[in-house]
Amino acid sequence: QVQLVESGGGLVQAGGSLRLSCAASGFTFRINLMEWHRQAPGKQRELVATITRTGGTNVADSVKGRFTISRDNTKNTVYLQMNSLKPEDTAIYYCNAVTYDYSGDYWGQGTQVTVSS
Repeated sequence: QVQLVESGGGLVQAGGSLRLSCAASGFTFRINLMEWHRQAPGKQRELVATITRTGGTNVADSVKGRFTISRDNTKNTVYLQMNSLKPEDTAIYYCNAVTYDYSGDYWGQGTQVTVSS
């Protein structure tokens, strides 16, 4: 089993920045992909960014150039640096970890990000 704990959410004005963290514990050696997803009120959950264990990244077009995903394997932690935040970035942000064989798919409890205009 893998446990994920997110932190770093909060209230920020438009144009501001936040950094989210997600710390993994348990059988972390099984994890390859770590991802950030978000869900805004009344909308479906969407994938924001992905990073592999070796550092390959992919970021959604809606946040490209503003959000950066990174990972510290020594701390089993993934980060999401969010700059130039917009009100439409308001959502609950969830951390997700997927094992190498895709048999394990783990989620954190989510952290609220609110961007005021």
